[in-house]
Amino acid sequence: MSIPSSGLKVLVIDDSNTIRRSAEIFLKQGGHEVLLAEDGFDALSKVNDYMPDLIFCDILMPRLDGYQTCAIIKRNLKFSNVPIVMLSSKDGVFDKARGRMVGSQDYLTKPFTKDQLLHTVQELGSAKQGEA
Repeated sequence: MSIPSSGLKVLVIDDSNTIRRSAEIFLKQGGHEVLLAEDGFDALSKVNDYMPDLIFCDILMPRLDGYQTCAIIKRNLKFSNVPIVMLSSKDGVFDKARGRMVGSQDYLTKPFTKDQLLHTVQELGSAKQGEA
């Protein structure tokens, strides 16, 4: 029996407009509130302003990459418990390990399906709700 999702606030950080829009559509269909950021700097201000429940973060971005963005968010005690899922077109062991080292909880390979995205939100979102 699955736990019905009660609409989480999800931040999607990706420099690809296509990925951001796809994730937004999938997440809204799943009943979640969606925030979008096109790079790490944009994301840092949105994390502070909106306090998301879950973050999807692309690895390869200009200015501030996903690893740096994740590390900065995780270093702030206010946001250290927010689950972060790294997004990448590469499915390498090194990328996954490096993501874990900077504090990410999971890793999703692009392009992802609606089911993969919503399953990840349900898994991490239910753990987050259990903490509250």
